[in-house]
Amino acid sequence: MPPATPILEADRLAKVFGEFTALDGLSFTVAEGESLGLLGVNGAGKTTAMNLLLGLTTPTSGTVRIFGLDLWKHRIEILRQVNFSSAYTALPSNLLVWQNLTVFARLYRVPRPKQRIDELLELLDISHLRKSVTGTLSAGESTRVNLAKALLNRPRLLLLDEPTASLDPDIADRVRKLLRHLQQETGLSILYTSHNMRDIEEVCDRLVFLHGGKVLAEGTPGEVKTRFNQASLEDFFIGVARGEIDAIGLK
Repeated sequence: MPPATPILEADRLAKVFGEFTALDGLSFTVAEGESLGLLGVNGAGKTTAMNLLLGLTTPTSGTVRIFGLDLWKHRIEILRQVNFSSAYTALPSNLLVWQNLTVFARLYRVPRPKQRIDELLELLDISHLRKSVTGTLSAGESTRVNLAKALLNRPRLLLLDEPTASLDPDIADRVRKLLRHLQQETGLSILYTSHNMRDIEEVCDRLVFLHGGKVLAEGTPGEVKTRFNQASLEDFFIGVARGEIDAIGLK
């Protein structure tokens, strides 16, 4: 069977801020229908990479192609088919939930927006929040509303930044299962950052682990654990954070 077509291709991305190098030659791909975890300790370059992939900033060097198109030449066309959710990004706090989602549905030109919003509120078990003021929601409720926003346009590529960070274990488990279901049923491609290694093991087909702006490890969760002789991804993460694991392997 031929390899799946890359839906996202990052090639030798570098980003320098003054004397600080946030990314140093980052290259990876996300295949169509694949879920890829982008991991790393704080300061590894994940946020910088996400900002580049969303076209919010430009690289010092390197290229990004999404759907086979150059991101900076076709940004609007590409972003109509992409969406993003972060546990740390708030929607306008003074609007009701349905109003916020309606605004974004119109921005994405979603057909039959009311029907789509109702579908997603039910899917995420938050229909009861439809007329709530967004600024009064709990962290977990806000996270699920953000996920509803991110799914409005039925994106081909979904970028998720810590999507379960504010969720209790039950809701986090439901979100993981929902994302896997969407991926398998619709062919959705996902780029997923998280500090929750259970998320990565359950949602992601492969992972890329950044350290100091470079790729330290890449492969399936099982391959990475085997290569670095670790019992779990959490042990691997802790080993990198404590300087016990470097680009060669165990120190």
